[in-house]
Amino acid sequence: MEGSLHVLATLPVGPVTYQLRRASAAELEAVVELLAADQLGVTRESTTDLAPYRTAFAAIDADPAHLLLVATTGDEVVATMQLTFIPGLARRGALRAQIEAVRVHERHRSNGLGGEMIRWAIDEARRRGCALVQLTTDKQRSDAHRFYQRLGFTASHEGLKLAL
Repeated sequence: MEGSLHVLATLPVGPVTYQLRRASAAELEAVVELLAADQLGVTRESTTDLAPYRTAFAAIDADPAHLLLVATTGDEVVATMQLTFIPGLARRGALRAQIEAVRVHERHRSNGLGGEMIRWAIDEARRRGCALVQLTTDKQRSDAHRFYQRLGFTASHEGLKLAL
């Protein structure tokens, strides 16, 4: 089996069993569609010009510090997230994991899939020796804030961004 199609986890959620694995280049359009299918992504993502996404995908896929993941059921991509491992000097040279771009297709939300994906990411961070897992979520995403807090995340820092 091709390396990019290697299943990292099987996630049984109610009556559905999902496969979690690295995304393949062939699934890039489905991943971008998930990113564009929410209240913020619809204004900043483009499903008509995939060229910049292909460039970013190639860089992510080539770097072992990055995992662009998809959850599938059958041949359908129904969720995605990116997990990045960041070495640093702070916290006694701690490695940290950054979770980004978590999206679950609306038909598969509120059934536990997102929680299973995040728990897998936390376990993978532990397995790799990370001292902490961090993420950011837009202040407008109050449902996401509650979701992450239920999973044990705390709003311990104030994040700032500068668009370039």
